[in-house]
Amino acid sequence: MKTAIIRIGNSRGVRIPKAILEQCNFGDEVELEVQGQQLTLKPVTQVRNGWSSAFKEMAEHQDDQLIAFPENQWDEREWEWK
Repeated sequence: MKTAIIRIGNSRGVRIPKAILEQCNFGDEVELEVQGQQLTLKPVTQVRNGWSSAFKEMAEHQDDQLIAFPENQWDEREWEWK
């Protein structure tokens, strides 16, 4: 698909059709990246997206226990406590 580059103040922009916005799952923001002479747009991903439901599922399966690490003598011998 070809489209025109339009003036927006001192900048330029490209209109993205609604169908493409929906297909790419674009919201109000995108990640913009230049690779060589190509411009790449990616949907912004939410940090820790889905963690809440994953933790809830872990708790339901009682798989959310603290992992106990083995005793380590390094702290006692090598570390200098002040």
